[in-house]
Amino acid sequence: MSTTALGSSALEIARQVAAGERSAASILEQTLQDIAERNPQYRAFTGLTVERARAQAASIDALRAAGAALPPLAGVPYAVKNLFDVAGQVTLSGGKVNAGNAPATADAVLVQRMSAAGAVLVGCLNMDEHAYGFTTENSHYGATLNPHDVRCIVGGSSGGCGAAVAAGLVPFALGSDTNGSIRVPASLCGVFGLKPTYGRLGRSGSFPFVHSLDHLGPFATSAADLALIYNALQGPDAADPACSTRPKEAVSTLALPAGTRIGVLGGYFNEWAGPVARAAVAQAAATLGARDTLQFDAAAQARSAAFIITAAEGGALHRRRLIERYAEYEPLSRDRLVAGSLIPAAWLAQAQGVRRRAYLEALRLFEHHDVLIAAATPVQAWPVGTETFELNGKILPARPNMGLLTQPISCIGLPVAVAPMWPAGRGPGALPIAVQLIAAPWREDLCLAAAAALEQAGVAMVRTVARGRGPDQPA
Repeated sequence: MSTTALGSSALEIARQVAAGERSAASILEQTLQDIAERNPQYRAFTGLTVERARAQAASIDALRAAGAALPPLAGVPYAVKNLFDVAGQVTLSGGKVNAGNAPATADAVLVQRMSAAGAVLVGCLNMDEHAYGFTTENSHYGATLNPHDVRCIVGGSSGGCGAAVAAGLVPFALGSDTNGSIRVPASLCGVFGLKPTYGRLGRSGSFPFVHSLDHLGPFATSAADLALIYNALQGPDAADPACSTRPKEAVSTLALPAGTRIGVLGGYFNEWAGPVARAAVAQAAATLGARDTLQFDAAAQARSAAFIITAAEGGALHRRRLIERYAEYEPLSRDRLVAGSLIPAAWLAQAQGVRRRAYLEALRLFEHHDVLIAAATPVQAWPVGTETFELNGKILPARPNMGLLTQPISCIGLPVAVAPMWPAGRGPGALPIAVQLIAAPWREDLCLAAAAALEQAGVAMVRTVARGRGPDQPA
């Protein structure tokens, strides 16, 4: 199993704390020391919650000393994208324009659930401003750098999450995904990620971007850790009207059921995947026994609909502040927000209609298949500052097109687990790229089981960059 700078996965840390082999306080202090020493290399964190974390760790150790049963993530350090409300902290959402806001008075609902599960919050993580981007080249708080090659991007908008987990600074993190913001950084940083079904996890207490498309979910170093965290995050959220009232459906096994039918998404998803991405898909398909190549004809239309919905809802959300405080906004996204605020309502209605038709087409694919495979990003990480890239003979603008393969899926809300692959090799200078493992709505169990199967076969893995090791050395 892959390890973090702490030497263990979230599951193993929780086991050690429960067994009395390590105290939550000692794990926390090691984590804080590691962040202080190594975060300046990557700029993953925008702030720490030291006093809070020490109080949480002390509470866990007191519970154990009293002989009480411990919650499932007891003593496990973690961090959150800085769009989650954390009591006493200003919710930046990556923006300078938010820095003067009052601190949050309560934790976001998912942070509350992590506290109930015993996890120890150590800080908040960098991101593209207001989640509008795929690179985390934040003009206000600095570009987050890839632990596997600090010349390269981490993806976005949850780039701080991907970097913090890949660097081994924390064993897991919570991020958001509107158009690919969990899956893109998980792919470029080489960690596992989960975008649940739209409406599965409550979003109250998180800074919104696009209400119609926003999802929240975890990053981790293994499929088993993802399942553990996902189980703890589930539950109703009356303050989020999009959150489903379906009962909690815990993932109890990571074994793929006998007869699971695996397919590969071709057409659009092959056309917009580069050679390394195609190799990752082929490797995953061979490992999982996929035989069929399927067409999702509405993929391009779904991506176009996602662009319109994103621009219109994002622009409407920020319109007043853009008028009053335009200069404080991120130069890389403010003009897009302004343009989005001018989109006619009829266009938005048409885009929602396209989204619905694409969703219904996707459901038909699951009549004969259970899990679909596609690349998560068209290419591996490129150098910071890249403006264009080549993809199968076409020159494309860099920032909007890292989400070519993720946007059609998040537009229709399907659950996706991301498994990090190394098809170009694992030696010095190697960079990861991931596959998306897509299932029908509410079947996160199948996504996670497929990711676990790739991990158990040794083709998907996390190579964290831990204390005292360089990025070229495997964990």
